Amino acid sequence: MRRITGKAKDETLIELQSTTDSQTGDGPAVLTAFRINLHSDENGGNNVSSLSEGVTLPGHAETEKLQPNKDTVFFRDGVRRIDFVLSYVDDKDGEKKQERRREFEANLEKQGLELETEDKSDSKDQKTYFLKIHAPWDVLTTYADVLKIKVPFKLSDIPHGQDVPLEWLTHPFRLPEHIMRPQPDYFTYPFDKAKTNFFLISDKDTFFPPSTRNRIVFYILARCPYYKEGRKEKDKTGIKRLLSNGTYTAAFPLHDCPYWKRARNAECESERYNLYNHWARFLCFYKEQPLNLIRKYYGEKIGIYFAWLGFYTEMLFFAAVMGVICFTYGVLSYDDNKSSKEICDANIGGSIVMCPLCDKKCPFWKLNSTCLSSWQSHLFDNEGTVFFAIFMGIWVTLFLEFWKRRQARLEYEWDLVDFEEEQQQLQIRPEFEIRCTNKRLNKITQEMEPYLPVTSKCARFCLSAATVIFWISLIVACIIGVIAYRLAVYAAFASIIKDPMRKIQVVGRFITPQLATSVTASCINFVIIMILNFFYERVAVWITDMEIPKTHLEYENRLTMKMFLFQFVNYYSSCFYVAFFKGKFVGHPGDYAYMFGKSSKLRNEECDPGGCLIELTTQLVIVMSGKQLWGNIQEALLPLIRNWWSSRKGRHHPANHYSRWEQDHVLLNFSQLGLFYEYLEMVVQFGFITLFVASFPLAPLLALFNNILEIRVDSWKFTTQFRRPVASKARNIGAWQEILNAVAILSVVTNAFIMAFTSDMIPRMVFLYAYGKDASMTGYVNNSLSIYNISHIPDDNMPEERVNWFDNSTATCRYRDYRYPPGHDKEYTHTMQFWHILAAKMAFIIIMEHVVFVVKFFVAWMIPDVPSVVKARFKRERYLIQEYLHNYEVESVKIQMSASFITEQQSELSSTSDKHEVLSECL
Repeated sequence: MRRITGKAKDETLIELQSTTDSQTGDGPAVLTAFRINLHSDENGGNNVSSLSEGVTLPGHAETEKLQPNKDTVFFRDGVRRIDFVLSYVDDKDGEKKQERRREFEANLEKQGLELETEDKSDSKDQKTYFLKIHAPWDVLTTYADVLKIKVPFKLSDIPHGQDVPLEWLTHPFRLPEHIMRPQPDYFTYPFDKAKTNFFLISDKDTFFPPSTRNRIVFYILARCPYYKEGRKEKDKTGIKRLLSNGTYTAAFPLHDCPYWKRARNAECESERYNLYNHWARFLCFYKEQPLNLIRKYYGEKIGIYFAWLGFYTEMLFFAAVMGVICFTYGVLSYDDNKSSKEICDANIGGSIVMCPLCDKKCPFWKLNSTCLSSWQSHLFDNEGTVFFAIFMGIWVTLFLEFWKRRQARLEYEWDLVDFEEEQQQLQIRPEFEIRCTNKRLNKITQEMEPYLPVTSKCARFCLSAATVIFWISLIVACIIGVIAYRLAVYAAFASIIKDPMRKIQVVGRFITPQLATSVTASCINFVIIMILNFFYERVAVWITDMEIPKTHLEYENRLTMKMFLFQFVNYYSSCFYVAFFKGKFVGHPGDYAYMFGKSSKLRNEECDPGGCLIELTTQLVIVMSGKQLWGNIQEALLPLIRNWWSSRKGRHHPANHYSRWEQDHVLLNFSQLGLFYEYLEMVVQFGFITLFVASFPLAPLLALFNNILEIRVDSWKFTTQFRRPVASKARNIGAWQEILNAVAILSVVTNAFIMAFTSDMIPRMVFLYAYGKDASMTGYVNNSLSIYNISHIPDDNMPEERVNWFDNSTATCRYRDYRYPPGHDKEYTHTMQFWHILAAKMAFIIIMEHVVFVVKFFVAWMIPDVPSVVKARFKRERYLIQEYLHNYEVESVKIQMSASFITEQQSELSSTSDKHEVLSECL
């Protein structure tokens, strides 16, 4: 094979058949003279270099006669398509790397790939070489057979579906038909090189789409060695290792055209342009996604991600509507909130003196100082919240069940039904093959295969588990530190107010010490979350690599479980603390509970008289909104700034100054774990809107707005900022499905406990129906506060600046609990009402969980995972495939038999004529 390079020594003139450019119309092909330079490379082989002087194509300007259009995806001959590009530069360690490249490229040629090199003198930076790779037909068919790639053999006769009533209503949201269905539907079958006549091969150059071609080439690159013949060094294998040691700087398939205009060559599909124009622009946010085109261009794995993200966003619309209704109910019932009115009333809340909330620094305070927070709490803690919590438990089930149906439909339409077994067998990671030197017999294939010994596997697993436990313990330690900060800083905020009896205790005008403490602690917690997340991402990848998973699927599943377990503790632990621990283990005046013992002087936090729900809402809003905002900044602004300079140059004069491979080379690389982080971001968000949604009904609305932006930001990144990723297959969202199911089940429990123990709903209901007069909430605030004699408070708990409380006509203070007053036989012990409320809380949890779970399981049972239409179509397709394959085999046998019969007749005729000749000679 000859390598085509850019250097020229000796010149010779040959004639090549060239077709006209796509912009010149459908004119006849012209015979054009190209000046080709031949020279001997350093290995002694003949290298070919094209110099486009004197080339004239109809319809081209004079400037393009001197410099041809480089914005192409073909070799210089204009016929062979570039399936992959490798780039490299000469550096200090050039000889060793050059030797690796020479051996690697020689082995690629032995595999049948065709190579063409662009010299660094032709690149704009004058430093980078580009190696273009083309897979000829024989290589494609060989590996398509090995990988069992499904290809069309017959046009499908199954209709897409029936007309939808009132379809005109959805017309504004639809895309053109050629965008939604870029290719006809075919019956497909795994490619068999021995049965090429069975398949619909009208044009060998376009039979395998570019996504399939780059997938095959990358499969070869990942397994091609770069050691000399006769020397077997297993670790010297694969393009990934060559990229890591700097032998090559990049490896990527090409985009088919610029995203802002169509390709000049009519043979290019211009799918990138269509994706940008109909999908990536933000003005298309209300349009449906062209999932079939995404799948055709990027592969099924990326297609299934955008299908899931789009479906999740659609379902969020219904949750957001219900959340807005619930919040609106809280706003409209604002004036009917008797508890807040009593707190704000100067004669009621203004006359109630509350016990200090911390030792020494915190003074006694008036109940009406929490007037504003009680009104805010009512917006989220009202009767509608119970209904919304139950609704979200059912919504989660509907979302997961309907997604299974949508996923089953995509599996059928994208030929992924039988892919799981192929994936397990054929997608063994090259790293596993290289690092596992032990071999054993596979009982199924009866072939020797690499394996990892049990002892090594257990040792690696133990080290991995210990690392994960250490980092989770680090998170817990950080959360304890934030809690200690909350306890300490509250005293500082409270001590700012020196005259609490005459003025409402506030910091500023609207911020109470509780709110200030909650906001600052939430911000600090968010910063800690992002820092720990930054470091753990790298640790998780390292320990997963150390485990040496066998397949890509196994690698992603292990990394998914490690990352989500960490993210779960990292993001949700602070919310769990506020929801289930704050204010639950406080004690009472004279017998307070302390975080690290009484000597630490860090008294456990108390909730506002209106409950801890508003603090949970604050925590949720800050962490969730901060994460979404930071994620969008990372995804949108940072790539834009990073590529601004180089993209600006390539954007203005790409055809005349930058080749297609140079334009793609300056783009960001889409790593193998790129989709992993996209899924992780969305699943963490899913946890926020399900686990703690009872505290903030507007969370689905925030998630909806974020996801609308997320879809367009992700699509914009894929089409404009990233190199084209290698196409890969996936039949579902993998381990994320099980994680979503687990979060959905846990969300029912957490929301039931939030409504029972964090919200003030159950105590209000018990008071209304058991202790209130005339079935009203009048007197609830006074009923929910216990009495303590100030003279019984120890000196360690008393404020430093003491006030003569008897001058204020009070000898007692109030605190939030249900205990007997001083002077009672059971003073300061829990009243019977406390136990009634506790029983009501436990009963509510049991009833709510059982109701929601029964509805969940009933809905899951009622909705089949696979639609009946898809089942029927799949069975019919299987039947037609078997029938068509049988007819093909029968026809093949008939043709063979007829051919052999004709051959036998000819041989019999020739033998008869020979007999006649012999007889005539004898006569």
